[in-house]
Amino acid sequence: MKIGIIICDRYRSCAGGKCFKAMKNREGAFDIYDPADPLEIVGYTNCGGCPGGNVEYTCGEMIKNGAEAIHLATGMVVGYPPCRSISYFKKFIEEKYKVKVIVGTHPIPQKYYDTHQNLATWSGDMWQELIKPILGDEKLRIEYN
Repeated sequence: MKIGIIICDRYRSCAGGKCFKAMKNREGAFDIYDPADPLEIVGYTNCGGCPGGNVEYTCGEMIKNGAEAIHLATGMVVGYPPCRSISYFKKFIEEKYKVKVIVGTHPIPQKYYDTHQNLATWSGDMWQELIKPILGDEKLRIEYN
């Protein structure tokens, strides 16, 4: 399975350590993939900054490299504030490029979970659906602090 990852521009210098750890261990949003099937990153880039100009064309490049799915990184969900365009990006990419889009990569770190719970950031149904693949349990979230 070949995948692309788009991260939030605020974290453009991120080396992807948590994402790659989760991919290797099939944790967070990567638990949907069969452990017997190898995963290959064919693209890793940032959104280009608000309002996400890179999203318009980088997915096409990833697909040319064989991407069968695009992950919108966990940082887009846990940042302060979370990406306001994440639902639109998912819808846009799936419509324009006809490729599956998964919101999230690694599990939500507990420290982010606690703060967002206190802020009631993810209180709406939309956010509950978006964080489901990366919520994990408290033990796993602590491992990603």
